[in-house]
Amino acid sequence: MRILAIGAHPDDIEIGCGGSLIKYARQGHQVFLLLMTDGSGGGDGAIRRREQEESAQILRASKLFWGGYPDTAIPLDREIIQRVERVIHEAQPDFIFVHYHDDTHQDHRHLATSTITATRYTRNVLFYEGPTTQNFSPSVFVDVDSVLEDKIATLQAHGSQVGKTNIEGLSILDIARSSAHFRGIQGRVRNAEGFIPLRLFININP
Repeated sequence: MRILAIGAHPDDIEIGCGGSLIKYARQGHQVFLLLMTDGSGGGDGAIRRREQEESAQILRASKLFWGGYPDTAIPLDREIIQRVERVIHEAQPDFIFVHYHDDTHQDHRHLATSTITATRYTRNVLFYEGPTTQNFSPSVFVDVDSVLEDKIATLQAHGSQVGKTNIEGLSILDIARSSAHFRGIQGRVRNAEGFIPLRLFININP
């Protein structure tokens, strides 16, 4: 299969669905990443691009696309929908992962809403969560216990961001582990990632 993960900023994809992407890649599926900004609002853009490229190698991504938008200024208009559509046309994904639309960060909200339109002909679209997501109640879970440390490694690749959580004493690594435990308990496994489906086909072989 071909899987496309879409994020507003470097490290968004890793925290939201990094474990699932690692499992897909290890099973021989192709993974593509689309980052709409270089995250320069939260650090040096060139450094954050290099960090994302390093993480993409850990994820075994086939290609990394950049949207080229300024950090904190992702719009909600026809142009961004068309940009996402162009990447979908090139990647031809069977599955798409993207931010959930109820989020306190405007980039995440706008990207999620635009992607709903851009993916109107894609069968499987799943929303992932991040630290600023609100009202997220997943009904689809992926067991990531066997790859949790690999997911942590992808977040460590974003070294400039690890400590930037605005929560005293907690790094993004701590948040990732806590979230994995919590969603794992909900999904009845040790560690999991949770998703809300826009559409999800369950294929049953005859």
